[in-house]
Amino acid sequence: MSSLTPGQDLMAGPPPTHLPDDPAGADLDAGTAPAAAVRTHPASPFAWAALAEQARDAGADDVTVYAYSRVGYHRSLDLLRRNGWKGHGPVPWEHPGNRGFLRCLALLALSARAIGEDAEWERCRDFLRDSSPTAYDVLLGEA
Repeated sequence: MSSLTPGQDLMAGPPPTHLPDDPAGADLDAGTAPAAAVRTHPASPFAWAALAEQARDAGADDVTVYAYSRVGYHRSLDLLRRNGWKGHGPVPWEHPGNRGFLRCLALLALSARAIGEDAEWERCRDFLRDSSPTAYDVLLGEA
C-alpha cells in the first residue's frame, strides 16, 4: 500500500529543515563571551560559530579556527538529525535557527582551505551551497 497522496511530486526532494532557536544566541546577543557560551551550551552551533569567528578575527592560528568550527559542525549534524534531516536537503539561511550550523560549515570550509585541506574545502563549500544558496552567497561569496 502506497503512502503517496494524489498529485504528490516524487522528484520534489526533502522538505527544508528548520532547527529550533539556539539558546546560546540570546546569551551571545546579551554580551556573553563565546567561550562562556560554549561552556553553558556545549552543544550549541551558535556558540561554536561565535568562538571560531572570534578566534579568526583575533588572528588565531587557522588550525584553532578549524578545530572550533569542526566541533560546531559536528554538533550541528547531531542537531539536524534530531530534527528530521536525512543527510541532504535544504537548510535555509532565512530561518534564524539554522544560522549556527551554516556559519560553522562556512568557517570549516574556509579554515580547511587555509590549512591546505583542499578536498575538505571543496566538500564543505559544496555542502553549504547545496544546503542554502543564500548562506553560500552571504558567508562565502567570492571566497
